[in-house]
Amino acid sequence: MDIKKIINDGGVSMKKAAEWTQNEFSSLHTGKATPQMVENIQVFVESYGMTQRLKDMAAITTPDARSIVVQPFDKAVMEDIRKAIQAANVGINPVPQGNFLRCPVPELSGERRQELAKVAHRMAEEGRIRVRNARRDALEIAKKGNKDKTITDDDLKRIEKEIQTLTDQWTKEIDKSLKTKENELTGN
Repeated sequence: MDIKKIINDGGVSMKKAAEWTQNEFSSLHTGKATPQMVENIQVFVESYGMTQRLKDMAAITTPDARSIVVQPFDKAVMEDIRKAIQAANVGINPVPQGNFLRCPVPELSGERRQELAKVAHRMAEEGRIRVRNARRDALEIAKKGNKDKTITDDDLKRIEKEIQTLTDQWTKEIDKSLKTKENELTGN
């Protein structure tokens, strides 16, 4: 059994968990407009009879820090997009303007900032759980290898130590990202 592969696979899984957490954080808006705030909203298009992500149906831009512009590729679906953005409950009320929708991003209240900070903490904890699950999976593989006599006791100890080092590293990375997002949200 390849020791480096076990450690590397565990590290890759932990890195993916940290990246997932970063991606989740990008969905929390801080009062500054970003396309990520709306791009994954699911839009049911009545005339097509199907649901698609907004970013697959429209160009999404941020002309300034306080608004998002959504320009549908097919003008006939503009009302469906408007309804979907309102229903997504992201605090944005789109306004039709010719062949595009302007979505003004409201200033966050102190209470809403605290709510979003709590959501960020939950997302970070989910990321940490994913990192710990990756650690558990890697250690199970190593222990199975030790039981099957393909990994020595010394190698098992080394794997456990390196996997724990990676776990600590990626957990710290998630905590650092959480701190940054929390500062963005609370305005500190």
